[in-house]
Amino acid sequence: MTSFFIVMLIAMGAYSIPPVRDAIGYGANFIFGPMATIIGVTDNPNLWVIMILILASITGCYSSLLQKYTIDYEKMQVVQAKMKDFQKIYREAQLSGDEKQMKKLNDKRARMMEEQMQMSQEQFKPMGWILIVTVPIFIWMLWTIGNLQTSFDAGSIVAMPTIVFPYLGEIIINKIAFFLPAWILWYMICSICLSQVIRKALNIGGL
Repeated sequence: MTSFFIVMLIAMGAYSIPPVRDAIGYGANFIFGPMATIIGVTDNPNLWVIMILILASITGCYSSLLQKYTIDYEKMQVVQAKMKDFQKIYREAQLSGDEKQMKKLNDKRARMMEEQMQMSQEQFKPMGWILIVTVPIFIWMLWTIGNLQTSFDAGSIVAMPTIVFPYLGEIIINKIAFFLPAWILWYMICSICLSQVIRKALNIGGL
């Protein structure tokens, strides 16, 4: 979840700079434009739900594999288990009022907190590589949907694509749903659900 919002913020920041937005969007279109054509998005814009699902699958697989091979999850689990056991002992010492024991535990606590911080920092090791793939995909979607809106405003297309959500019903792809454009909400749902399945299959944790 954290990595998703980092990607979204960076992509939106880059998208707000027209030369960057257009360069990345145009370049990425050489890859994703033909994919959209094969899926049939150009003939049936409502197939955007499938396009977004596929892109979420690509980013989910890519980021999960990177995390699996760049983060030592076994060591992370050991550190987390040690911290859990330590916190139990620490609470018991606090309740008993054993000052001598508390002094020893405070020294140990500082070391364990430093070790846990190092492990937390390690989780961000693959972030740079994840951004290389995910940000262009995100900007391409922003760029393409922006172009769709321009075409709709100009009368070149008769309607904007829509996405149907449970309870919310049919929503235009770039209209707000739960404080996010509908397509971003759909991408987030797909990304989170698929990532959980992939991480479970690969036996890894998550960012």
